[in-house]
Amino acid sequence: MTAVGIDAIEIWTGNLKLDLPGTFAPEKGEDPEKYTKGLGLNASSFPDSYEDIVTMGANAAHRLMDRKGLEPNDIGRIDVATESAFDNSKPVSTYVAGCLEQVYDGDFHHANKGERKFACIAGTQSLDDAYNWIRAGRNRGRGALVIATDTALYARGDAGEATQGAGAVAMYIAEDPDLVELSAEQGYGSADETDFLKPNQQFPSVDGKRSVQVYLARMREALEDYETAAGDVHPDDFAFAPFHTPFPGMVRKAALLAYRHVIRDTTIEDELADEIGRQPRPEGFDTDDDYRDALREYMDALKDTEQYREWYAETIDPTLSISREVGNWYTGSVHVARASVLKAALEEGRDLAGETLLVGSYGSGAQAEIHAETVRDGWEDEIEALNVDDQLADRYDMSWEDYEEVHDVHNHEMDVDVEEFTAPESEFVFDGWGRMGERKYRYVE
Repeated sequence: MTAVGIDAIEIWTGNLKLDLPGTFAPEKGEDPEKYTKGLGLNASSFPDSYEDIVTMGANAAHRLMDRKGLEPNDIGRIDVATESAFDNSKPVSTYVAGCLEQVYDGDFHHANKGERKFACIAGTQSLDDAYNWIRAGRNRGRGALVIATDTALYARGDAGEATQGAGAVAMYIAEDPDLVELSAEQGYGSADETDFLKPNQQFPSVDGKRSVQVYLARMREALEDYETAAGDVHPDDFAFAPFHTPFPGMVRKAALLAYRHVIRDTTIEDELADEIGRQPRPEGFDTDDDYRDALREYMDALKDTEQYREWYAETIDPTLSISREVGNWYTGSVHVARASVLKAALEEGRDLAGETLLVGSYGSGAQAEIHAETVRDGWEDEIEALNVDDQLADRYDMSWEDYEEVHDVHNHEMDVDVEEFTAPESEFVFDGWGRMGERKYRYVE
């Protein structure tokens, strides 16, 4: 059976930067380490006044298509995953296609276009849709363009304000891919939850503590479900584990939970028993509360073991390098984590071809998905082509006053005209409003 997966990936980060320890923390009267060590964030990316989810998505897609030598007739579907959409009927994918048609001779009139919504997991769901479309034989030799694009903004003064971010990830899904092959096996954890939502509003309503609990619970369920399809997972089975990363501090919690699960009934648990005891089992306790208390004590001890610290440093920490500098990208976050770890491996000179990634996606509301990805022989060339370091270095470093202005520009309830902070070059930009209130775009050479 021919492999299906991600053939190429591109990242487009917002052109502005908010320094969290240097600019945000002093304004809030907070210790900078609350952000750098607590949340695990150094900076957030923001869109300039001429940027939005369409321009970022189209710019990432354009760079991908140019680099891979793709034309519109090579694309059979365009799926955009976002939770920042501005229209309840017309999908963002049509806007993106319209942008791309400005710079290519052909068109996307015969490409299926759609928009996916399930909070942050929608990007992975769009990958699943593309995978299934190709596996069903409906692609006629064509590939799918999957774009995850978001402006993850919170109301000013909200507790989540420091985790903001903006950017896009474009992926080309095809047969015989160069980057990673997607596994047929998946695991899900899904429940009707109210932890993070936007009921006809731009900025989210968040129950932060509940959101962390739901994230961890759904991830655990998804891992258990994945094992019913793929067999028990052992730490030695995978090289890295990219997780959905709303902020790196959340991943620290998920990683500990995952490690505890995958070492259960293994020689690793046996080796740790003399130091911290064996994992509590529900049948060993009279009440659920007693079991949960014992489990918390065990995990607190597990977190401080040398085995766990080494595993985290090797398997999880490399997935967080880009996220630390850009903040939360909602639908793009887990795909940024994948790019981060492959980039880290390339820089270390590690040969990953044939090795496995265990990918954990999540969306509030709530659903998690676990699947595996096998790194392909062409991965090094694909990751070498990323220019994300240059993008991060070239961002305009905002003052607090700049940040307030930009936040107002992107607040849908406000009509604010702010001069751009950066000069667009070889990219799509927002170009005003059309006769029916639609957003218009143009390409700047």
